[in-house]
Amino acid sequence: MKNTDLLLAANTLWVVVAAVLVMFMQAGFAFLEAGLTRMKNAAHIAGKNVLIFGVCSLVYWAVGFGIAFGDGNKVIGTHGFLPSVDSLLAVGAKPYSFFTTVPGAAGYFFEVVFAGVSLAIVWGAMAERAKLWVYFVFGAAFTVIYSITSHWVWGGGWLFGLGMQDFAGSTVVHYQGALAALAGALLLGPRIGKFDGRRGNPIPGHNIPYAVLGTIILWFGWFGFNPGSTLGVVTGDRIGFFAYVAMTTNLAAAAGAVSGALTAWLVLRKPDISMMLNGVLAALVAVTAASGFVAPWAAVVIGLVSGVIAVVGVLAVERIGIDDPIGAVAVHGVSGVWGTVATGLFAVPALAATLNTGRGGFVYTGSLHQVWIQLLGLAAVGAFTFSASFGCLWAMKRLWGIRVEEETETAGLDVSEHGMWGYPEFYIPVPGGYGTEAHSHLLSHGHRHRPPAPPESIEEAA
Repeated sequence: MKNTDLLLAANTLWVVVAAVLVMFMQAGFAFLEAGLTRMKNAAHIAGKNVLIFGVCSLVYWAVGFGIAFGDGNKVIGTHGFLPSVDSLLAVGAKPYSFFTTVPGAAGYFFEVVFAGVSLAIVWGAMAERAKLWVYFVFGAAFTVIYSITSHWVWGGGWLFGLGMQDFAGSTVVHYQGALAALAGALLLGPRIGKFDGRRGNPIPGHNIPYAVLGTIILWFGWFGFNPGSTLGVVTGDRIGFFAYVAMTTNLAAAAGAVSGALTAWLVLRKPDISMMLNGVLAALVAVTAASGFVAPWAAVVIGLVSGVIAVVGVLAVERIGIDDPIGAVAVHGVSGVWGTVATGLFAVPALAATLNTGRGGFVYTGSLHQVWIQLLGLAAVGAFTFSASFGCLWAMKRLWGIRVEEETETAGLDVSEHGMWGYPEFYIPVPGGYGTEAHSHLLSHGHRHRPPAPPESIEEAA
């Protein structure tokens, strides 16, 4: 076996392992989003992560991958739809000439899990009130929207040609997902009881340990997200560059955790756990663009600022009357903007040369050239993604309606949309469950506290 064959094998192994890590982030989103919402919607919120990844995977295989990374022009990929066996096994050949370090199939697998993450973000701001069918239709539509801008920034498109620096997707994945989430939240309106006049009423999540576990899983998965974006074990003239990317990723997340907790302590008078978690995620979002371009100290700065954004941004979004149960708009949107701009500020010239993308940042060169490129990318992607997402969801709202009926929302989407509960013992009599004779017998043999009997009706539970 030749050295080139060994390198190809190592690259393919690394990219597939990284893709598996990113796919596991769906589990993180399931725990995070279910934990930060009410128990009457827990099964629905968690289960949709399986559904949307299924929808996304099929649409991305059929058309998305060709649009994003197929050979084409500066605006859109025009080849590689419904790919053949030969095209998926080839390396650096048409219709996927972009992938020179791994076969087309590895490229598809790595890129589809990114599309799935962006789509998972969308539903965070639409949680607890969107109809189930919207996941199918808008899930397919957004996968196409996502693919178009992916081509602009990553797949040889016009922003790629200008040298926009977005190593793993602060703009492409997170900013886009947040923009679609914002469109959905605006069109859906707030949850019942969220706002009395202009004052926002807290609707706490039902399981903070779930949210903590989800955040840890996402942090773990991000070591596939960012380091895997090297698409190989050799980057430029540097062997194992992905390890450096992993380090900057971790430093930013750590700084975000500390900053989020401290900022919450100052602003809310208590180190709110959900804000600490949002600090971690906002930092990971921001460093996603920068992880291959910046020095360790800059990764820490990016994380520290992101922790502040997470707390202040979430509160600001609520203050202007937008109901975003998960904090997607601030955590993935505002912090995504910060990370994209910060890359233009802090990019190390030598690392930009290693990645052969753009120039050094303002701190090193004194030039704002790279910052302007970053801002142009944000404006273009923002205008296209928000208008396309809003237009699609607006049309769906006018034609069929995208929000569940009031009684459905009150009862909870678990039972209304799926005919089941995530926590059935809290809603219906279950043999051996809470309030039954068997459970009472257990209580009488050592358990000191009897939980309340289950509610007699769905309305009472809600």
